[in-house]
Amino acid sequence: MAEIETEPVITIGLNTGETDYDYSMAELDALCEANALAVVETVTQNLNRPVAATYFGSGKVDELATIVLDTGATMVVANDELTPSQIRNLEAVVKVPVMDRTGLILAIFSNRAQSREAKLQVELASLQYQMPRLHTAASQRLDQQTGTSAGGGFTNRGAGEGQRELNRRVLQRQINHIRHELKDVNKAAETKRQQRERVQLPNVALIGYTNAGKSTIMNALIKRFGVNEDKQVMVKNMLFATLDTSVRQLQFDDAKKLLLSDTVGFVSKLPTTLVEAFKSTLYEAANADLLVQVVDYSSDNRDDMMTTTMDTLHEIGVPDLPMVTVFNKADLTETDYPFRTGDDLIISANDEASINLLVDVIKEKVFKDYVTATFLVPFDKGDVVSYLNDHASVLATEYEATGTLIKAEVTTIDFHRFSDYLVEDRDSANN
Repeated sequence: MAEIETEPVITIGLNTGETDYDYSMAELDALCEANALAVVETVTQNLNRPVAATYFGSGKVDELATIVLDTGATMVVANDELTPSQIRNLEAVVKVPVMDRTGLILAIFSNRAQSREAKLQVELASLQYQMPRLHTAASQRLDQQTGTSAGGGFTNRGAGEGQRELNRRVLQRQINHIRHELKDVNKAAETKRQQRERVQLPNVALIGYTNAGKSTIMNALIKRFGVNEDKQVMVKNMLFATLDTSVRQLQFDDAKKLLLSDTVGFVSKLPTTLVEAFKSTLYEAANADLLVQVVDYSSDNRDDMMTTTMDTLHEIGVPDLPMVTVFNKADLTETDYPFRTGDDLIISANDEASINLLVDVIKEKVFKDYVTATFLVPFDKGDVVSYLNDHASVLATEYEATGTLIKAEVTTIDFHRFSDYLVEDRDSANN
């Protein structure tokens, strides 16, 4: 398999005193790598705030231009979202395209999008990002990388205000068209969600920083408990390997069932346009019965990653839901695993005992309201017997003269739903 050709770039960042500055710069390098950009040099400056015209101070901008020449870099990537004038002024001095963090993330999302919904969401976010940047070379470059229908053809076609306004109207029409298409896609997705909800299965959502191991954990669970074992999700060691929310049904050895969803990963400074565009994709997390936050335990920045996850959840409007925290990739450390402290687990997704512990905790949380009861179902109520076999954890079945005797663990809803068939003297439910 041919290696992907990389492009040499220089990353730049402004340290204004944030405690997570080093982490965000390391993250920027990882984002560059995810988009086939090879970082050949990093240039930083300590300032209280960005310079309005050029982001860096004038002396540092001149230094940057020299480094660009010396390294042969073909692009500069900034750690913050830049204004159109900052991009334009920087490019005038360094003589290569300048891309900010938002543009980089949008380019990565565009390259990763597979489903029609994800592609439309990314294109919408990209067009909204381009709107104030129509006249910059970086906008044109983003068009080329993301493949948006706006294209570079409209960018830089004319220097006059009239041409920019024409381009703006074209983009606005495209934005309106994509929003209309997304409504149709979301309607279809909503229908599928309603169908899943009618099944009344608990929903567990894997959330967390991108590349923390959510998909690896999901595949381990699918392999052992998946109703369709072949429906595994893609796993790749890169940021944002997948953007689509995958939902799979699991059935455990005791017949209990649930829906497991693997959501898009988070990253710090996630562009607002992308947060808005992907709200529908994160529906599964917002409506979960249990959130499983997956954290890369081997990373020195795991605390920052957890903060990023919680901030993003609040930003997209996910309520305070029951949550367990899974510190994954413990096999890359010297820590003993699997290990549990309260609702925190230290595991390795590649370890069977770790998956067993995770399953035990998930079942403990999700099925805590189940009760054990014994039902005597008349023979002419075969639909009730079928329902219990499909939706309850059946512990024992006997056949008596008047019907089928079933001892099962059921939800409180089903306990009351089938109360007419309860056998009181053999009922072991706690009610």
